[in-house]
Amino acid sequence: MRKFRRAAGTTAVLAVVALTANACADQDSAGAGGNSSEIHIGAWLPLTGATASYGVPQRAGADAYFKMINASGGINDRKVRWTVKDNAADPQQTVQIARELVGQDKVVAIVNANGTSQAEAAFPFVLNQSKVPVLNEVGGNESWFKPPRPGLFGTQTLYEDQAAAIAAWTVQDGAKKILVVHSDPAAFVNVAKQVEPVAKKVDPSVEVDRLTVKYQTTDYTPVISKVKAAKTQAVILILTSPEAAAFLKEAKLQGLSLPTYAYAPVAAESTVSLAKDAAEGLKAVQLVKAPSDTDPAVKEFRTAMAKYEPGQPAGFLALWGWSNAKVFAEITKTIKGPVTADAIDKAYEKATKVETGVSPVMSFSPSNHLGTRSVQRVVVKDGVWTSEGDFYTPPKRG
Repeated sequence: MRKFRRAAGTTAVLAVVALTANACADQDSAGAGGNSSEIHIGAWLPLTGATASYGVPQRAGADAYFKMINASGGINDRKVRWTVKDNAADPQQTVQIARELVGQDKVVAIVNANGTSQAEAAFPFVLNQSKVPVLNEVGGNESWFKPPRPGLFGTQTLYEDQAAAIAAWTVQDGAKKILVVHSDPAAFVNVAKQVEPVAKKVDPSVEVDRLTVKYQTTDYTPVISKVKAAKTQAVILILTSPEAAAFLKEAKLQGLSLPTYAYAPVAAESTVSLAKDAAEGLKAVQLVKAPSDTDPAVKEFRTAMAKYEPGQPAGFLALWGWSNAKVFAEITKTIKGPVTADAIDKAYEKATKVETGVSPVMSFSPSNHLGTRSVQRVVVKDGVWTSEGDFYTPPKRG
């Protein structure tokens, strides 16, 4: 097992926008977590730019959780200081931010950050050179966890497994001909390719085709025309939330009504607010329960959001942030003694049956650094995302 040590100070880098959770009091501490009354952690999030609609609510949800637990004493009597810096979804800026967080701010871990390519750009410095763990990142792919990387732990069901869940669901609902509509970047293509093998595993007679759409396309008129010409029985969307909304609105405008399914990034409040009634009946898989759920753990989330983040909606993306913050807190509670990078790493590897109440039960081990493969089915009913059933594990791929 490779030991994790906090890196020494690095050269100051270009200034970036910083948001620091104001929920902890000990501003004169060393920030290393082990020898102070606080646990100082950090994150990079897209708070501006094209994907700010993901980063801003994710920050709000985690911030609400950390403020709530700090108000009751923190984690084992240590307050959490969560320093968040805006990377605008840019890999180069993320590397600069990583050097600030590790070298200047002396964070003990990167927790609840966002972005696949952004994190990968920072891994050489954070994981390999500085030996600081990266925990509960929103994003990622299979190569992150097979084989497991020292210091890297995830709480998000892989996009590939989300595709497997959607494929099985669509076939189980009776579709014999499926069209996967996806953006053209390689990451979207890879996810879209996972649909056909699983669909055919459920029913070998099923036909699956793919339709590629240019990334961030706003005019879906020709796309819907192609979908109509394909004479498909169901559509699966591997798109961003705004793209999915544009697809749904144009489909309604052209009188196309088909069962439509999507993976977790589409299951956001923004999809419904942009598509309006065109989103009615949309089915998707999610990483957490619907924020409208009556479960006590979800009610606690809504209450905390109203108290600590009153300007932010208590939606799916905020619940992602809340869930990831809670997983970190629950695992860190098990640490006896100084909360160091190495102690956190060991605590994650021993963590089994970590329950948040809002997400699947998480279990880790030295050979498994991804906490779950499970998802939740959600459907838009009367303009609101609603949970269907409970968390379940999709069919294995391959």
